[in-house]
Amino acid sequence: MNIMKGRALRATATAAMLAVFGAPVVAEELFYVSGAVGNAVENFKTLVKPWEEATGNTVTLVPMPASTTDQFGQYRLWLAAGATDIDLYQTDVIWAPQLADHFVDLTEVAKDLAPTHFPSIIQSQTVNGKLVALPIFTDAPALYYRTDLLEKHGKTPPKTWAELAETAKFIQDAERAEGAADLWGFVWQGNAYEGLTCNALEWVKSFGGGQIVEPDGTISINNENAVAALEAAKSWVGTISPDGVLAYQEEEARGVWQTGNAVFMRNWPYAYGLGNGDDSAVKGKFAVTTLPVGKEGDTSAATLGGWNVAVSKYSTKQEAAISLAMYLAGPEAQKQRAIAESNLPTIIALYDDADIAAAQPIIPQWKDVFLNAVPRPSAPTLGKYNEVSAKFWSAVHNTLSGQGSAAENLELLEVELTDIKGSAW
Repeated sequence: MNIMKGRALRATATAAMLAVFGAPVVAEELFYVSGAVGNAVENFKTLVKPWEEATGNTVTLVPMPASTTDQFGQYRLWLAAGATDIDLYQTDVIWAPQLADHFVDLTEVAKDLAPTHFPSIIQSQTVNGKLVALPIFTDAPALYYRTDLLEKHGKTPPKTWAELAETAKFIQDAERAEGAADLWGFVWQGNAYEGLTCNALEWVKSFGGGQIVEPDGTISINNENAVAALEAAKSWVGTISPDGVLAYQEEEARGVWQTGNAVFMRNWPYAYGLGNGDDSAVKGKFAVTTLPVGKEGDTSAATLGGWNVAVSKYSTKQEAAISLAMYLAGPEAQKQRAIAESNLPTIIALYDDADIAAAQPIIPQWKDVFLNAVPRPSAPTLGKYNEVSAKFWSAVHNTLSGQGSAAENLELLEVELTDIKGSAW
């Protein structure tokens, strides 16, 4: 990004922030609720400090469990009760259709900021013509791999899932024979929660098995390619992945990886910066690539993730809350997140920012991963998505843990989803 463009972006953010709020008559204390992983909690105070200093207000972070499923359940309880003590909610990219009625319409106040973001992400947060949340960072997972171990054993990054399993097993067995008893071939997120929906959608889509529910609302999950994908994943458990992977979420997988005890890991961008931290056993020993495919000719799939900020319509401090939302979605905060937490910006110009490229060289490269991003079926299933996802991850978890075959579980899943859909989504 050139200097003039950078100054223009910062000026736009500052002007927008002060235009929305201005100098406060009485300083407000805002409460911002967010699930967080990695170092996001520690970084939050640094992130909001410029806004606090500019406005005189303060922000208190209300941390939530890392599980997005648990977060969503708690959010719904608070919003259904019209809770006035939470001013802003950090929301998953899939939640907009389900929570829109509880959030302030930001269309007008963000009319200058919104066009600087990826249009598809702005669209994902627009419900019935209302922009109900502002993007703060986007997400798409990748395959992390140990460059030192692959080089040592003469292996290359795998292109297919079968190649991944073969390479993981070869290196795992060879290293264990040399004394690395705790090394596993591949760690990922197998717990029965939204993260398993993300992982399994990638397997199914990359095997040519569709997107669970297609954009036109068709239930597509019960097919031979999807069955093959889940049976392949089932074969990893207890061989290249520990049995305990069926209880792993993001942080459990990162914990194994960052202590040097995995050859491959599937995880989100936040794990990249942490993996290169001074306390990491794998610092400088890994790289990332796109997730594998079922067979040559298939397309890699990375579940589209990302987080947004929404202002509660029940907040008694909406003016200050809107100001904070605009700041967090603006270039200054997004740049800081990118540098400190390796979060992917949603502001297009930041992918050309020299400071970000210097601090997190992986971010410009993540474009290849992002281009393979596949959305979860929240748009076609609308308010029923959470139930659809829970049924899907349950069917997948049952398969992985040996409770029925993939074919049996997907046949049952199709029946359950048909019942949920009824006459229409």
